[in-house]
Amino acid sequence: MSLTPELLLHGYSIGIFPMAEHRNDPELFWVDPKFRGVVPLDGFHLSRSLARRIRNCGFSVTINRDFDGVVGGCADRFETWINAELRDLYRKIHRSGHAHSLEVWDGDVLAGGVYGVTLGAAFFGESMFSRRKDASKIALAYLVDRLRQTGFQLFDTQFLTAHLATLGAIEIPRAQYRLALEDAIDASADFTAVLDQSPEGVIQRITQTS
Repeated sequence: MSLTPELLLHGYSIGIFPMAEHRNDPELFWVDPKFRGVVPLDGFHLSRSLARRIRNCGFSVTINRDFDGVVGGCADRFETWINAELRDLYRKIHRSGHAHSLEVWDGDVLAGGVYGVTLGAAFFGESMFSRRKDASKIALAYLVDRLRQTGFQLFDTQFLTAHLATLGAIEIPRAQYRLALEDAIDASADFTAVLDQSPEGVIQRITQTS
């Protein structure tokens, strides 16, 4: 199927999302999991070791500074569901304000990051990557803090992986997910709001709610 940005966003709004079998497959298909992975925004698990990494790693964190670089980093692996059409669609909805990235930098080097789609107060996490130890975990910690501070209600991870489970992600049934989605779509949030996201602030806020 060939998707437009409008159709892509409509799919997210009703609880489905597109994937390709692999990077070179021109075909896309809609996915509607029976169980959905989500990160409860008050339930992110910040281990002591991860807190120490956030304090001491020396990384800097930005948003929307290198959206293409983050998507490219996520697609730069042996097996990926991100084909050329999806990359182009994400760029288009990023330009329209409905897709965002969070980058982790080691000096001038993009060390890791995460990107996703936003509608209302729902954040649909698409993918993340890491080129330095714990960079993707650090990205998720900063992302959860940002989502909480800017009014988001739902952090959808699509599937539950073992990696995400260690950070507090859970699975919920499709019917429960769609109820949460309806509530979040009807609310508002501002991903790009200017925030204090200092390492100590992120650690303190997450620790207080987890």
